[in-house]
Amino acid sequence: MQNYIFGIHASQAAIGKQTITQAYILAKRQDPKLQKILDQLKEQHTKLHYLDRHQLDELVDNENHQGIILEIQNDSREYNEGDIKSIIAAHERPKIVLILDGVQDPHNLGACLRSADAFGVCMVIAPKDNAVGVTPVVRKVACGAAEVVPFIPVTNLARTMRQLQDAGFWIYGLSGEASDNIFKSSLTGNIALVMGAEGKGLRQLTEKTCDGLYHIPMCGSVSSLNVSVSTGVVLAEATRQRQSD
Repeated sequence: MQNYIFGIHASQAAIGKQTITQAYILAKRQDPKLQKILDQLKEQHTKLHYLDRHQLDELVDNENHQGIILEIQNDSREYNEGDIKSIIAAHERPKIVLILDGVQDPHNLGACLRSADAFGVCMVIAPKDNAVGVTPVVRKVACGAAEVVPFIPVTNLARTMRQLQDAGFWIYGLSGEASDNIFKSSLTGNIALVMGAEGKGLRQLTEKTCDGLYHIPMCGSVSSLNVSVSTGVVLAEATRQRQSD
């Protein structure tokens, strides 16, 4: 795909934050939310193209575009490992870092970024290899969070985790096999929370590098949660503890 943002919420979030070169709209669609976006695009003198559904589907490989696709300039800040120290220094309050160990589904990454933004995570770290990056689908699901939460792909995740430990972070991994309950842990101070890949969980070296491992207690018949749901649960618990303090 080209540099596209699509979907009602993602497109609304992009206006004013991204340089939009042109927009592709589903012809004859009557939708108040879509019309509001069109009015804003017209105010910015954005070139609009009205296409049928098949043409729009082809642009984004049949993803759910909700009748609007924005073509953007790739002027979003791209982060790398060298930015980690400066991002930490820029946040004065106790910091939360989210580490995703090999998440491959763009819908999951988008949802994780959205939760990261909602709960004040200062950055999201993930391995460069065997993991999804920030794609148009990720941006759509993230609903604007992909543009504001620093996403940092790293070449060696374990090494980056050790660098965080040297900087004063405690690193806690989530594992269904862990004996300790996340709701009985202490998630205050500078922490990094590590979530595993879909189906596989944390890699062995990642687990060994963590300072502690926790599980989310399950009360129903379901034995585990989706990684993006687990991320939201754990970040909410960390935020609850910090607000209590």
